[in-house]
Amino acid sequence: MSAQTTGYAPVNGLQMYYEIHGSGGTPLLLLHGGLFDIEQQFGELLPSLAKDRQVIAADFQGHGRTNDIDRPLGTVALASDVVGLLQHLGVPKVDVFGFSVGGAVALYLTIKHPELVRKAIISSVSFHPDGDRAENAEAVGDMKVEMIAGTPMEAEYLRKSPHPDLEHLQALLTKLGGYDKGVTGWSDDDIRGIAAPTLITVGDCDAVKLEHAVRFLQLRGGDVNGDFVGVPASQLAVFPGTTHFTGLARTDLARDVVLTFLDAPMPEA
Repeated sequence: MSAQTTGYAPVNGLQMYYEIHGSGGTPLLLLHGGLFDIEQQFGELLPSLAKDRQVIAADFQGHGRTNDIDRPLGTVALASDVVGLLQHLGVPKVDVFGFSVGGAVALYLTIKHPELVRKAIISSVSFHPDGDRAENAEAVGDMKVEMIAGTPMEAEYLRKSPHPDLEHLQALLTKLGGYDKGVTGWSDDDIRGIAAPTLITVGDCDAVKLEHAVRFLQLRGGDVNGDFVGVPASQLAVFPGTTHFTGLARTDLARDVVLTFLDAPMPEA
């Protein structure tokens, strides 16, 4: 699906690439995961997401068509970029759908900038480091360009990046290996205090532990007997046969879950 508008927003020293698809309703902001980009993460979902609403998608620092700068990668910095992008576009409020690194940024925006977020979809990311599988952090910390040689991620980086060479790709992998190192995560009260209805999605064999996703749901008011007390505004979807890397690959399933959540009426205050 071709975008109706593409551009670069000057934000925090970046030329941040963005696309706008469709029109109508509260804009839906798409935030991809590490090593991915708009097309690789959301390409299969985009046509249906933009059918009845405006969709804004962006490439993070060093990803896709956005340049890298001399700055570590971390949630606070990337969230600042996104806030700058929304200001550049004159968009006062969005629904946000973030996966992995994008999910961490979406969660940050939902907690720290509640005025910007109507509904939030937080996919394949923990709210606290104790929700992550230990082996995942070890693997991410040691990534080398040789490990992704011949993959779509390497090919798309070299095709799209403003600096399409393996040296810059290795620099990106190294930054991702140190992503949010030492960050303590969010407290239970931070999660309870989120104002926006929240859809949590996770694969059943993801980098995030399933019990952590359930805890996330419980803190958002879920895991109740809905026949007696009603269905909460915040929900959990577990995608079967799904890893972290293949988190949104069940396109039909993801589409139904996401659109049903976005199209549901907002709960009464």
